[in-house]
Amino acid sequence: MVTSAAIFFAANVAVAGVADEMISEFQQQGVQVNAAAGKSFWETTFIDKKTGQKRNCASCHGDNLSQAGKHIKTGKVIEAMAPSANAERLTQRKKINKWFKRNCKWTVGRECTAQEKADVLAFLKVL
Repeated sequence: MVTSAAIFFAANVAVAGVADEMISEFQQQGVQVNAAAGKSFWETTFIDKKTGQKRNCASCHGDNLSQAGKHIKTGKVIEAMAPSANAERLTQRKKINKWFKRNCKWTVGRECTAQEKADVLAFLKVL
């Protein structure tokens, strides 16, 4: 019988594995990782150049990352970002890269830098 503690442990190992691998790769590029900077970036408000609309990560993901969010344009439900609440988060490199690219372009107006990605990963992986 698999216990919930075993599932939680396995999920945290998967998160730590992929997120830590990516963070390590960023560090090899000279990035100094800072989870506090990742939290600050997450909370920073950006202005869309076309619409003038204010956006930040919480606009869609919500203020409580242990709960589902909702995309402000499409209305699509976004599952919780906190790995402790959503065992699928930060476990697949391909998805992480896809969503960084898409969300950074939509929220920030450009692709995120290696520094920003590393900082956000460090912030999210401990939630």
